[in-house]
Amino acid sequence: MKTFVALITTLFLFAQTITTIETKVYICKGKGSKRYHYTKTCRGLSRCSTKVYKVTLKKAKEMKKTLCGWED
Repeated sequence: MKTFVALITTLFLFAQTITTIETKVYICKGKGSKRYHYTKTCRGLSRCSTKVYKVTLKKAKEMKKTLCGWED
């Protein structure tokens, strides 16, 4: 039973990692930009002073971006 629980836990963590790597988000690369957005039409991107870029969630987090408050 312990082996089964360990296997299920490992599979769950692996699935979350894959989702994080493949999920695409939108970011602004403006000077004060700190957030990522799940949709390109998010209200938080309306004041972006540069082009809006589509990147992986992993890349956005590597850039120290956090989830936009409008997306919460």
